[in-house]
Amino acid sequence: MKQEERPLEWIGSSHKDLMQLPADVRKSVGFALHFAQHGEQHPASKVLKGFGGAGVLEVVENDVGGTYRALYTVRFEEAVFVLHCFQKKSKSGIATPKADMDVVRARLKMAEALAKEIRDANPRR
Repeated sequence: MKQEERPLEWIGSSHKDLMQLPADVRKSVGFALHFAQHGEQHPASKVLKGFGGAGVLEVVENDVGGTYRALYTVRFEEAVFVLHCFQKKSKSGIATPKADMDVVRARLKMAEALAKEIRDANPRR
């Protein structure tokens, strides 16, 4: 049985930030998000370390202009929440910079609150 498509919810400036990225990167991120909306994980997506069981995933795309990341969570049934999109500027290692991790943590809390609002507004039973 095919899973019903979950809506996308953009947290903070994540949609505006995605729109600033190169077209090919946006297309790849959109394709990965489409997979997530249908309960699947795109091959380019991987679990982001440091969030325990929060179901935070990242899509990493390389382009002539650099490396780009989009982070989202599939933790909540109500929607796929896009938490953060950015160009990785650090030249030292592949770790996500602390400032970006802090943004993801804050937006994950916002996503949790929004998921609860959606749940409370649409009780299934």
